Amino acid sequence: MKTSFPTFPTSIRRARRTALAGVLAAGLAALAGHAMADDFLDLAKQKVAAATATKNKWDGPTTGPKAPAGKTIVFVASDMRNGGVLGVSKGVEEAARTLGWTVRVLDGQGTVQGRTSAFNQAMALKPAGILLGGFDAREQATSVKKANEAKVPVVGWHAAKEAGAVDGMFFNVTTSAQDVAEIAALYAVAKSDGKAGVVVFTDSAYAVAIAKSNAMANVIRKCGGCSLLGVEDTPLADTSTRMPQLTTSLLQRHGAKWSYSLGINDLYFDFMGPTLQSAGGSAKGLQNLSGGDGSESAYQRIRNQRFQAGTVPEPLNLHGWQMVDEINRALASQPPSGYSTPVHLVTAENIGNDGGPKNSFDPDNGYRNAYRAIWGR
Repeated sequence: MKTSFPTFPTSIRRARRTALAGVLAAGLAALAGHAMADDFLDLAKQKVAAATATKNKWDGPTTGPKAPAGKTIVFVASDMRNGGVLGVSKGVEEAARTLGWTVRVLDGQGTVQGRTSAFNQAMALKPAGILLGGFDAREQATSVKKANEAKVPVVGWHAAKEAGAVDGMFFNVTTSAQDVAEIAALYAVAKSDGKAGVVVFTDSAYAVAIAKSNAMANVIRKCGGCSLLGVEDTPLADTSTRMPQLTTSLLQRHGAKWSYSLGINDLYFDFMGPTLQSAGGSAKGLQNLSGGDGSESAYQRIRNQRFQAGTVPEPLNLHGWQMVDEINRALASQPPSGYSTPVHLVTAENIGNDGGPKNSFDPDNGYRNAYRAIWGR
């Protein structure tokens, strides 16, 4: 005896096929999405591993002009309360002593007016060169132009978004802002297994800061399981007064969803500790990372594993030496070195490899001897 099955109208069969195709397509899309997410997470982990490796080989310039003695240069600082700016100024002074040069440090005290006044003072000293420490050259475009007209070379540090001869400067010394920001954000992706809830801190007064925070935000957006909770624009000069209350507000707003902070500078985290400690459980597990300068206070926090998980430090002392080298090249009418230091990430796991017990990233790659050999010292 044969069993007969009901025959459905063509329209119903077609609808079922369409529905099945939709389910299959959705399933394939989900699988593809998971595969892409896994690939992005794997890439993040690979890049983090490379960035945390020890930097012990000199990859900078090995040739250049010999250096004369007896020059005077001026370091115009954005704000000497900023640990990065202070660290670079110390490197400039150390390198200058090697050459027998005199350095004058003028503090812009964290304001445009203060930096304008400091730049004017620098010009009045009639130096061999002027160094800009931690502020956009375009902010002082009129003064930079006057220096160029007076044939006083200007070398910057974090004075533009990228390394190079830009905005009237002979050269801007920096690690790639894009690379610095991306590795900080990739660390959050890697350590959270692609589930980070992120707040980004930036300062729109600086082009380099905006470039960093945009890059950080873009990385988090590419992470399918991560959440960009917000980008907070808070002036670096006001962090001591603004960050405690802002931290409280963000904890109330996001709660446990807020698992990672990304700052364009370590300075943001200098003033979060007491608030996080008072918050107790609601702040437990919050990881703070800086795509910044690698200040001494940041190193202490990372080493003690309190209120900061990592920083992407720049070799501040090395950058000071490079600034002096670039000024010397300008004085010799030679082109800049074109050197940009590679990105490096410091965490509790590798902090003992970076400058030993020092609270700074001072790579043991022989940069002092390399520059001395170039200068004939």
